[in-house]
Amino acid sequence: MAAKTVSPSTVPGPATERDGSDEQDRTADRTTDGGTSLAEGATGTQEPAASRGRTSIAGGVVEKIAGLAAREVPGVAALGGSLSRTLGAVRDRVPGGRNNASRGVKVEVGQKQTAVDLDVVVEYGVPITEVAHEVRENVIAAVERMTGLEVVEVNLSIVDVRLPDEEDTEEEARVR
Repeated sequence: MAAKTVSPSTVPGPATERDGSDEQDRTADRTTDGGTSLAEGATGTQEPAASRGRTSIAGGVVEKIAGLAAREVPGVAALGGSLSRTLGAVRDRVPGGRNNASRGVKVEVGQKQTAVDLDVVVEYGVPITEVAHEVRENVIAAVERMTGLEVVEVNLSIVDVRLPDEEDTEEEARVR
């Protein structure tokens, strides 16, 4: 991205390289973080507070939001494949272990957009296409509302169907 030209009063002194030329005093093309120009984020007292600085959202945050939003949908029994659910159940029983809200969720996060992949276990008897539609809507709404990122896609992989007579290991771990 090309550096923007700014006046010397809006660029903090220590971050701007100075060699005596006026052109370099007005152009901030290097920063300490290795590539983003100082002029990308607005600076100076005349700029609104919301535009001073950047906010980055870690992938783990988006994973947790998406995982919790998917679990809220009726008909979703669990997230994750059988191996990840088994390992998660063991981890939940270890003292100090906690429920992994991002189990079965993978995301790609950019600066303005994100994509979500979910491994879903559905309850027997529910219409899978309806559950998938509701999961997509709920995940998109939650992630966009909480992060401000545009969700470009939510891919679901139905990995299992929970039968009515199967034990619910997640419920067991909470009751003991």
